[in-house]
Amino acid sequence: QVQLVDSGGGLVQPGGSLRLSCAASGSVFTFNAMGWYRQAPGKQRELVAAITSGGSTNYADPAKGRFTISRDDAKNMVYLQMNNLKPEDTAVYYCNGKLRLLGRDYDSWGQGTQVTVSG
Repeated sequence: QVQLVDSGGGLVQPGGSLRLSCAASGSVFTFNAMGWYRQAPGKQRELVAAITSGGSTNYADPAKGRFTISRDDAKNMVYLQMNNLKPEDTAVYYCNGKLRLLGRDYDSWGQGTQVTVSG
């Protein structure tokens, strides 16, 4: 697995914005896809947004129109720009990378960064 370090969380008021960053120890092209998951207290971890090695993106319904996932190949970074944040976005956000090897998906995870939306 490739080491991932995510950061950028914090406290923000409703309607505000945050930009999460995920730094990979190796090339982001190592992964077939990268994405962001989140886990709120008492809830299962859920996909927020993902981007494939080919640049295709997909978003969970709550994120559509508000969040944008992007990739900076030169910096080996993946970002999640979150706009118009809502209290229900409060969660620990985890960077994720999926590597397909021999027909199996291997997951790498960041340590998590807390996003709190309150006002």
